[in-house]
Amino acid sequence: MKKAWSITTTMRNPDRMWDFLSVLKTLDGSEWDHMTQMEFQIRLIQRRHYTPTRKRLTSSQVDLLEDPDIEISHEEATTIFDDKRYRDPPMRGRQSANPLKKFGLATFESKRISISDLGNRLLEEEYDLAEVFLRMMLKWQIPNPDNVSDFNTEDHDIKPFVGTLHLIRRVNQLEESQDRNPKGISRKEFCLFAPTLVHYQMIETYANRIVDIRREMEGRSQQEQDDIFEFHERRFAKEFLSTNDETEVDKLLNNLRDYGDNAIRYFRVTRYLHVRGGGYYVDLEPYRSVEIESLLESDDSRSVRFVNRQEFLGYIVDFSLPQFPWETVDHQTEIIVRLEEVVHQYESELSLPLTESIDPRVLNDAEMKERIELLSRRRQQVQDIERYRTAQKPESIRECIKLLDGIYDYDHRPILLERTASLSLCAFNDAIAIRPRYPVGDDNEPTNTAPGNGPDIECFYENFNAICEVTMLTSRTQWYNEGQPVMRHLHDFQERNPDKPAYCLFIAPSMHTDTINTFLSSIRSGYEGKNLQIAPLTIGQLVEIMELLLNLRIEKRFFPHLELQRLFDEIIKLTENINESKVWLSSIQEVIDAWKESLNS
Repeated sequence: MKKAWSITTTMRNPDRMWDFLSVLKTLDGSEWDHMTQMEFQIRLIQRRHYTPTRKRLTSSQVDLLEDPDIEISHEEATTIFDDKRYRDPPMRGRQSANPLKKFGLATFESKRISISDLGNRLLEEEYDLAEVFLRMMLKWQIPNPDNVSDFNTEDHDIKPFVGTLHLIRRVNQLEESQDRNPKGISRKEFCLFAPTLVHYQMIETYANRIVDIRREMEGRSQQEQDDIFEFHERRFAKEFLSTNDETEVDKLLNNLRDYGDNAIRYFRVTRYLHVRGGGYYVDLEPYRSVEIESLLESDDSRSVRFVNRQEFLGYIVDFSLPQFPWETVDHQTEIIVRLEEVVHQYESELSLPLTESIDPRVLNDAEMKERIELLSRRRQQVQDIERYRTAQKPESIRECIKLLDGIYDYDHRPILLERTASLSLCAFNDAIAIRPRYPVGDDNEPTNTAPGNGPDIECFYENFNAICEVTMLTSRTQWYNEGQPVMRHLHDFQERNPDKPAYCLFIAPSMHTDTINTFLSSIRSGYEGKNLQIAPLTIGQLVEIMELLLNLRIEKRFFPHLELQRLFDEIIKLTENINESKVWLSSIQEVIDAWKESLNS
C-alpha cells in the first residue's frame, strides 16, 4: 500500500532543528533508555524549545512557561512534565528526537546517543545552514533500512527532494513544449503531487497530470477552476489510496496540505527552490541552474541500495557525502562565469562599480570555491541595493499598501509581514541601511521569519537607529512572545549601537493590553538600566503612513527620516502623562492624525 512521505510533523520550523539538537548534545554519549528519553523532553521544556499545552498545568506553571525572562529550573521542568501525565512519557522524547535521527544529525546505535559529523557541523558557530540542509535532503530516501516497515519496497523508491526537483523541471519542460511560460508548480499542485511522489517512475505521469489539469482549467472562472481542481484532487486521492472511503480521502488531503507546506519550508532552506507569483508558485532556483542540472542529470531520484543498516547509517551521518556532481572544474568554471554575469548586470543597472573579473581557469579548487562565495555575497549585496531603490517607487509603495491592507488574505502571513515591513521602511528614502534578519534564498526572498535571538529588522539613519518588530499575534500570546523579548532586543541593540538614540517600531494587527502595559512600564521606568523608546503601531496605522508617503512621492516631495523620528518622539512623549494603556493607544491615533496633517499642509 502506498504511503505519502512527510519531512516531520514535530518541527514545522526548520530553525528548531538546531534548538533540539543543541539540547540532545548535552546528553551525547548517554544511554538512550526510557529515563534519558524523558530527560531529553524535560530539558526541551526547561529551555523553552518545547511548550506543553496548558491542560493539567497550574496557573503558576503556565505563567512560568510564558515568561521568557524567568529561567525554568530543571526541577520545575520535571514537575511540568510529570503533571502532564502522558500515557507514554518516554515516547515524547523519542518523538522529539525522531527528526534528528531521520536526517542523520544523531544516531542511537547500541542504545547510545551520538551526535554525528553532520550534526556537529550544524552546531558549529559559523555553519552554512543551506549546505547542511542540502546534504540532509539529498540523502533522505524512502525506503531505507530505518523506515522499510512504513514504506514497502514494492510501492516506494525515491529521494523526495531530488524527485521533487525532477517533477518541477519536467512540468516546466512540458509547458515550454506547448509554448507556455514555465512557472514551476503551484502550492496546491505541490501539496497534492509532491508528498505522494513515492516512486521515481511516477515523475513523468505526475508531470503530465499536472499539465492536463491546467489545460482543463484554462479560460474558466476562479470558482470553476477551484471546482475542477477539487474534482481531480479527490479522484487522485482515491487512486492513491485504492479506496472510495470519503473519510479516508478527506484525511489524506488534509494531511497532504500540511506535508506539502512543511516540505516547501524545509526544501527552500537548501536554496534550490524559490517562490514566485506572490508566493503561489514553487520553482527551481534560477541562480542554481548549473548545480540543479548537473544533479538531475546524474541522479534520477531512485533510492540508494545498502548492504546493511550500518552502511546506511555511515552514509547519512557523513558530512562529506554525497559528493556534489557540480564540483568539477568545468561546472565550477561555469558557476563562476554565470555569477559574475549576474553581478555585473546588477552593478551596471544600478550604476555601481563593476566587480573585477578573474579568469576562473587560473584558479585552483580552493580558490574557485572562495571566488564563488565572494560573488554570491556580492550578488546579495547588489540585490539589497536594488530592493532598497525599488521600494521607493510609487508602484512598490502601492504594492506594500495592498499587501498590508489585505494581510489576512494571504498564506504565510508572518513571513509576508516581515518582508513587507522591511520594504515599507526602505520606502522612506534616506536610511543608511535597512537590514531584515530573516534568512533569504538566492532570490533574496525570505525563506523563514527572523530567528528569535534578535530583532526582526535593524534600521540605521543619520540621526537615530531603530529596530522593527512585527507579529501577527493579537491574543495574550502576543505579550508572551513579544513583550519581554522586544524590550531585550532593543536594550541589546542600544548596547551595540550607543552612538545614537535608538527606537523600536512595534507592528501588529492590534495590540493586546498586556503587551502595551509592558511597553508603557519599560518606557516610564526603563529596562535593565536603559531608557527604552517603543512606538507601537497597528498594521492599519502603518498603512495610513504608507498612503501619506505615496502621496508625497507622487507630488515629488521628500520625506526625511527626521519626520519619522518626530512621529516616534510624539508617540513616546504621550506616556509622560498617561498611566493607562488604552488611553495611550487611542492617543497614538490622534498623534498620527496631527502628524499627517502637518506634513500635508
